Amino acid sequence: MLSLQADGPLAVGARPRATVAGAEANVAIGLARLGHRVSWAGRLGADEPGRLVLRTLRGEGVDVSHATTDPAAPTGAMLRERRVADLARVHYWRAGSAASQQQPEHLRPALAAGARVLHLTGITAALGPGPLAAVLAAARHGRAAGWRVVLDVNHRARLWDMAAAAAALRPLLPWLDVLIASADELPVVAGDAGADEAARVAELLAGGLDEVVVKRAGDGAGLFTAAGGRHAAPARAVPVRDTVGAGDAFCAGYLSGLLDGLGPAERLDRAVTCGAFAVAGDGDWEGLPHRDELPLLDAAPGDAVR
Repeated sequence: MLSLQADGPLAVGARPRATVAGAEANVAIGLARLGHRVSWAGRLGADEPGRLVLRTLRGEGVDVSHATTDPAAPTGAMLRERRVADLARVHYWRAGSAASQQQPEHLRPALAAGARVLHLTGITAALGPGPLAAVLAAARHGRAAGWRVVLDVNHRARLWDMAAAAAALRPLLPWLDVLIASADELPVVAGDAGADEAARVAELLAGGLDEVVVKRAGDGAGLFTAAGGRHAAPARAVPVRDTVGAGDAFCAGYLSGLLDGLGPAERLDRAVTCGAFAVAGDGDWEGLPHRDELPLLDAAPGDAVR
């Protein structure tokens, strides 16, 4: 999407800067900065915001050769206002956007090109019947091809309520290998109203998932595996400037660990480290680390790395 980001309320004249954002795009940039080959296959309008998205992703090393353009629909947009301290308010213009018109056939060239990991989010699934069908087709293709298929639930209440999200996302579960969700998103994909977190995780693993990763914001993250493994990582202590995009940064770090063959604890550590970079800087993806910058948070506060 086109992302307009203002340092204060727009109503009193805060001037927004134009950049780009979107969950899958944020993850793609995070992975590219960590040295991985990554392709983004979204749908954009034939307009200046669409060109900005493509230009930005190409500049960050993301392959956009399989992105598609809709001549009849605009690129989606969002406005983010910094409202109080580190609290941001986000407004979306997605209805009728090019992304909301995506169909399974738009993804065929990207899927035919092959991959080791396929990353999907519940945000795309929420945009309409076509995008949901595209997500399901991609998940089925990835599972049949032997890829690791990953879903970040990424529930957005402004796009759909939990009941609608559950009805759409639970049928995806048989095609997934890894599920990533915040603690309050687990009810979307598992369990009845009275179930606790342990029961929801157990249900997901019993249903065939290899891994369930639970994001806990300032309390770090947990990882549960089908083999019975349980792992936890605390959050990295950093000054918080902007929490938007932290979950996407976490996903990029976790997927990077998967691609590098790291063990469970090391994967979680890279995920929370990338999340810390995101919250300590401004923007959805601008502060994400390159691979050689991952150790920076081990330095003492205020140090100059020379």
